[in-house]
Amino acid sequence: MFSFLKKESGIEVKAPVNGEIFPIESVNDPVFSEKMMGDGIAIKYAGGDVVAPVTGKITSVILPSCHAFGIRCENGLDVLVHVGLDVVKLKGEGFQLLKKKGEMVHQGEAVIKVDYDLLKDKGLDLITPIVITNSNEFLLNQKAHGHAESGKTDLFVAQKK
Repeated sequence: MFSFLKKESGIEVKAPVNGEIFPIESVNDPVFSEKMMGDGIAIKYAGGDVVAPVTGKITSVILPSCHAFGIRCENGLDVLVHVGLDVVKLKGEGFQLLKKKGEMVHQGEAVIKVDYDLLKDKGLDLITPIVITNSNEFLLNQKAHGHAESGKTDLFVAQKK
């Protein structure tokens, strides 16, 4: 009864990587810092697998570089995880895709295996934006700060407007 009055509690978006959390506005790429792709947060990647920040279906994978993927949740939330800046020039070197487009993934499940030492040795910017590409449809609450632990740290809650 009165289920139409019930407000959705939202989806907790977890850290897909280990590292230090930064505001999306601090990313050294205007596509992210000016929120052209949507609102979100960023983490300075510090090693380990890249995991699904939410449960859903993989809707996109950037090939052949394998450095970014998108997930759509059951409620329509679209999350983009983009590992590093200018890593596309590696043409996939250092990245091993563990899941394919169209596959279902659970929050915390590994999606990309990364050779962190290779990326670090190449001197690439390893900032990892986590963006809600349809943020015009969602409110992002309780943005995190400090250190993130992959698959465990809540970055924010995305609630349908």
